[in-house]
Amino acid sequence: MAVGDLSSSSSSSSTELHVLAVDDSLVDRKVIERLLRISACKVTTVESGTRALQYLGLDGDDGSSDLKDLKVNLIVTDYSMPGLTGYELLKKIKESSAFREVPVVIMSSENIQPRIEQCMTEGAEDFLLKPVRLADVKRLKELIIRSVEAEEEHKAKHSCPNRILQNNTRGVSSLDDDDTPSSKRMKLESRVHV
Repeated sequence: MAVGDLSSSSSSSSTELHVLAVDDSLVDRKVIERLLRISACKVTTVESGTRALQYLGLDGDDGSSDLKDLKVNLIVTDYSMPGLTGYELLKKIKESSAFREVPVVIMSSENIQPRIEQCMTEGAEDFLLKPVRLADVKRLKELIIRSVEAEEEHKAKHSCPNRILQNNTRGVSSLDDDDTPSSKRMKLESRVHV
């Protein structure tokens, strides 16, 4: 897969957060990359919405992404880019079953309220005005951490009912050798009244 200006940088932490930064401006990509690195994030940068789709494996080409276990915690994209705009990229990500839960933040140097509202309605987590500052990135990192914690909590909640069901099933099956539903119900009712 040729991803053009795909570059990745990270610190040595194994639990670091991974951000995909998309911007057609080399200067803006370098600024956002540096700010994210200062905030201890792993950063992958690409120069277009099309390259972002290729990186994420959402471009329709089965062999386009060699990264089967790709984990991205946040996608930050410029709004105005040639070809696929940031808004169009946002829509494609939110339509994807694999990445729809990943927060997407749109950046723009233009403060156009209808554009901002359109992006927020489509599922953007935030809309940043350029130039992006360190305070913006710190807010983004908090957003990522909340998102990761929510995902872990969601996984924990969904694994718990199976254990409860198994425990209840074991308890019911150990009532006696008579396994008819009515006999189990009667035995349970008699234990409750005792």
